[in-house]
Amino acid sequence: PSVMKRLSSSQLDLILQQLKAGHSHRQISTSTGVSLGTISNIRSTHCPDLPKSSGGRSSILSPANIKYATTLLSRGKAKSAVAVAKALSDVTNQPIHPQTVRRGLREAGLEAKKKKKKPFLSKRHRKERLDFAIKHQHYTVEDWKRHIFSDETKINRFGSDGMSWVWVPANEGLTDKTIQPTVKHGGGHVMIWGCITWEGVGMACKIDGKMDADLYVQIMQDELLGTMEYYDLSPDDYIFQQDNDPKHTSKKAKKWFADNNINVLKWPAQSPDINCIENLWEILKVRLGEYEHPPTGILELWERVQKEWEAIPVEMCQKLIASMPRRIEAVIKAKGGSTKY
Repeated sequence: PSVMKRLSSSQLDLILQQLKAGHSHRQISTSTGVSLGTISNIRSTHCPDLPKSSGGRSSILSPANIKYATTLLSRGKAKSAVAVAKALSDVTNQPIHPQTVRRGLREAGLEAKKKKKKPFLSKRHRKERLDFAIKHQHYTVEDWKRHIFSDETKINRFGSDGMSWVWVPANEGLTDKTIQPTVKHGGGHVMIWGCITWEGVGMACKIDGKMDADLYVQIMQDELLGTMEYYDLSPDDYIFQQDNDPKHTSKKAKKWFADNNINVLKWPAQSPDINCIENLWEILKVRLGEYEHPPTGILELWERVQKEWEAIPVEMCQKLIASMPRRIEAVIKAKGGSTKY
């Protein structure tokens, strides 16, 4: 108490203010030059009801530091914990480790999310997607059962590309910040075409050489008609889904569809998330990634693809096709924007 008398009223007010702000005794001692014993006496005399510290090492980052860090991230001025750590080091004039920043951001309710790769959507794309969704918003699972979904994908011999991360609030949904725009078919060792029906997976084929309109028509002739024949599906009763790749919509393809009485679904551009077969590609690639050793070459890779494709159960195809009403609903909710699918 005798030491407390030597403190000015402004010093006492400052110490009380910092105590109530949750600063540790050591932090206050360092900033004010007042001894730990004096600070302890002030606390017990003036604010004995303040909750005691939980102990352990005091946080290097102040609430103001955390607020500054979240502002940098939300405004896009920093994209990683490493960049935030550097900015805070410049502000505080002391080294701050990125792990310290990560811990502080998590305590503030943020988490690191892998950026999802999604196609770029222009205003026109969003409108087309929304129009499509509104047109099909009353389709039931029974309606979607009558569709055959198709797509091409690339299978890398040595797995997928690297991941990108971004810090966002833990409860934040899909936004432009959590999306990494991509262009489809950016490379790969094997290109395959496949389709699925309510009855199960259809025929799949490896695309050798460059895909053009002639090759696509040949695939339709062999694989699509082969699938419909295998499952005894009548063209009059089914609708074929494909994306808007120029080869799919060429004059030759349109003529072939007309000649074979194939009804083609009008599909919005940049919409792989609506196409349920996209999720089947992910499942296929996960299964291929579970092999202990990578394939010795392209032929072995294709053999594995065939084996895993044929092993996909009917129930999986039905589960994916049954998700179509929810996908449509998600597009409407996103006003034509990207969805979680």
